[in-house]
Amino acid sequence: MVVTPKAPAKKYDRQLRIWGAHGQHALESARICVLGSGCTATEALKNLVLGGIAGFTIVDDAIVQPCDLGTNFLLESASMGKLRAAAVTGLLAELNEGVASSYVAEAPRSLIENNPAFFADFQLVLATQMREQDLMQLDAICRKGKVPLLIARSYGLVGYLRASLSEQTVIEAKPDNVLEDLRLHQPWPQLQEYADSINLDTADDVTHRHIPYAILLLKGAQQWCAEHSKELPHNSKEKAAFRQMLKSWQRTIDGIPAGEENFDEAMSNAHKLFSPPSIPSEVRAVLEDEATRIRPQSPDFWVLAAALKRFVYGEGGGSLPLEGAIPDMTSTTQMYLQLQRTYRRKAEADAAAVKAHTQALLTSIGRSPQSISTAAISAFVKNARNLRVVRYCTLEEEAAPERAKRGVMRQALAAEDASVNASLYLLLRAVDRFEATCGRFPGTLDGQLEEDTAVLKQRMASVAADTGVPASAVQDDYVEEMVRFGAAEMHVMGAIVGGIAAQEVIKFITRQFVPVPGTLIYNAMGSTSFVFVP
Repeated sequence: MVVTPKAPAKKYDRQLRIWGAHGQHALESARICVLGSGCTATEALKNLVLGGIAGFTIVDDAIVQPCDLGTNFLLESASMGKLRAAAVTGLLAELNEGVASSYVAEAPRSLIENNPAFFADFQLVLATQMREQDLMQLDAICRKGKVPLLIARSYGLVGYLRASLSEQTVIEAKPDNVLEDLRLHQPWPQLQEYADSINLDTADDVTHRHIPYAILLLKGAQQWCAEHSKELPHNSKEKAAFRQMLKSWQRTIDGIPAGEENFDEAMSNAHKLFSPPSIPSEVRAVLEDEATRIRPQSPDFWVLAAALKRFVYGEGGGSLPLEGAIPDMTSTTQMYLQLQRTYRRKAEADAAAVKAHTQALLTSIGRSPQSISTAAISAFVKNARNLRVVRYCTLEEEAAPERAKRGVMRQALAAEDASVNASLYLLLRAVDRFEATCGRFPGTLDGQLEEDTAVLKQRMASVAADTGVPASAVQDDYVEEMVRFGAAEMHVMGAIVGGIAAQEVIKFITRQFVPVPGTLIYNAMGSTSFVFVP
């Protein structure tokens, strides 16, 4: 019988492979508010709508102008003179009929001032092309309602992206490089018993060349430690000698090695014995965080982190719970399955211990022991090595002179790889000050290039003073370039910044992958990017 996948599973097949069914469910439950309807906003929404969010609401009162037709592919000539939010909402809705769409014909600034409660109904707010002062007000509203805020901006050939929320806890960081935790340096009794049950000397040739490399490494470690004062190999000479010892165990035919692939695997994977995975620094920071001193209102993440901490410093003996997964190895089916069962049982026992700690902690703070599900505990334990916490200061704190003068920007301006991007970051703040006093952005009027450049230099000087850097640190060429940009929101930049924004939204909604920890500046003039953590 052929099993036909459900329509949604077929539709989202590729992304399900990235963030799984649980991540897709989180997306399909998320309602996003987007402030602005320019190309940056619509490019971000295009990706989110195709990804299958529950719905979106666009807030904007702009009318479609001729310039919009050249910078926004979701607008057509028939849209001229119409409300831009309505036009792009209608076309975005056609991309995925399963996504609810709506718009509010009001200026974002007006909505922020007159109806702050509006934002509480969303899982995330994406603010595009907005000024610093309005964003500070929105930031305070979103933090009060515990709604993540993501800011995206395209200004000429400069892109800006920044999240603002108290903290983002990540269970599935999905790092690029993962070292399997086989616990070869510290085998538990059942694993050692299984290794001891296999006799290399009496095994027949077929069995001998199918013994999993994990068992070979365990036996090698056992013999090496017996001959070297219970110490595993430390230096390159000892490691080479260890591999040579493994090689000597291979069987030969008339003095010629029999070509046992499992021994080759053992020698190439010996580093898993020499350098076993330790607790990552990011995970250790989670375990030592003040938030692990839980209270009745503590989020589930921190209750689980506190339980994990108890396990690590208790039954775990300084180690994280075993994940239980093992890589492919040359082996017979029977031996591989037995090894797999041994690891799985240990992982289940560790998870049960963390569950017991979790329930005890929940009881101690007056919550039901069942208020955190077994599935949630299992997922947390399985990803214990991938836990991360990212915290963000408020926009107001970032702009405050006392924080700005802590030296981060001075260091960035002095660094060869970050100086240009740091200059552009400061200039984005300067153009907002220009707009606040002049009622428009620099370069938006014909014939005002020199005058606007002079005024922008003055605004740049005030930003530099607040930041504790000399105004001369930002070259005049970049000031002039910002004026020439004329606050243009170009489609090529909107596509890049909007694409990055959509990616960050998905990280926040699914709680998978680590979000950008600070302010991202993308410089399309040099094809570089840099993240500033204030």
